[in-house]
Amino acid sequence: MSGAVSTSCRIGCQGWAHPPWVGKFFTATARREDYLPQYASVFAAVEGNATFYALPPAETVAKWTEEAPAHLRFCFKFPRTISHDRRLVEARAETAEFFARVAPLGARLGTFFLQLHQSFGARGLPALEAYLRGLPKEFTYAVEVRHADFFDHGPHEQALTDLLGGLGVDRVTFDTRGLFASGAADENTAGAQKRKPKSPVRFTATGRRPFVRFVGDPDVAKNIPALREWADQVARWIGDGRTPYFFAHHPDDTYAPHVAREFQRLLHERTATVPAPAGWPIERNQSPSAEQLDLF
Repeated sequence: MSGAVSTSCRIGCQGWAHPPWVGKFFTATARREDYLPQYASVFAAVEGNATFYALPPAETVAKWTEEAPAHLRFCFKFPRTISHDRRLVEARAETAEFFARVAPLGARLGTFFLQLHQSFGARGLPALEAYLRGLPKEFTYAVEVRHADFFDHGPHEQALTDLLGGLGVDRVTFDTRGLFASGAADENTAGAQKRKPKSPVRFTATGRRPFVRFVGDPDVAKNIPALREWADQVARWIGDGRTPYFFAHHPDDTYAPHVAREFQRLLHERTATVPAPAGWPIERNQSPSAEQLDLF
């Protein structure tokens, strides 16, 4: 498969260090130090959820800086100590430490995303505004909400839209419709359904970099209708001059690259600004099996 990395819509997965990808996405002989360069040969962004739980050691960030090509963007999640424990209040020290730790990545830092606790509702908007206004101006941000207040099609949701839009902050869309519609009974799917929110989907763009997190059915083929819908929407955003992020998840992330590739293929059909999907490391370096090439 020919093609190139897309930067008009930055497509990626959650993390890159997934051993199950060896021989399916990565080359069959890939070692841990090969994962990031091989991942970045296909994708232009990576969703960094690990920072929600703990900051990476400084030496690890230094290694990423050496390994990551210039086009890759790391989209790190704010630590839970800030968003969940302190609920954005008196978190200046933790915020400064977070940015200082990842600062060596420089221009490779993409949109940072702030996931608010599911109990964080409209009453917290003043705290959210104060926190966002205090963030460094050189970066871009997106906010993920989970409280019902922000899905009311009414004053609370409008207040959130006005706040984010006024600050140029994007709203994260976490699309889990396919995951919850799945009839799969495997342990990974059941676990993902317990962990993930079942929130309504919004196609609202409040900033220049709409931020989509897509978690679908474990059967990749069953996600095609939803991916077509997203390809239509993302193509419109690109036409408006926006640069969206689209992160493909899978219940255990084994087939996340397959979902991402299918999304890029569909998006390429809709806009010439997005190239056809790039060939995978496994495809470029050895004769792949039918299983490795089969999307489904």
